[in-house]
Amino acid sequence: MRPTGIAGIVLIVFGAFVLLTGGSFTTKRDVLTIGDVKLTADERQTIPSWAGVLSLIAGVVLVGMGAKKRT
Repeated sequence: MRPTGIAGIVLIVFGAFVLLTGGSFTTKRDVLTIGDVKLTADERQTIPSWAGVLSLIAGVVLVGMGAKKRT
């Protein structure tokens, strides 16, 4: 399989994951710093659903391009 097809499949899987599970990630943020003492907070941020849709569309296009090159 061509690299464009593989990249397309990866994007399709990522997009489906985001749309089905509402993907999220956690970041750490410094809330307060006094001298050597730091107070941090964990923030949970979600990946927007439009990113999943965009990833799916791009994946389908790449898989189509990979299949078209083959013929």
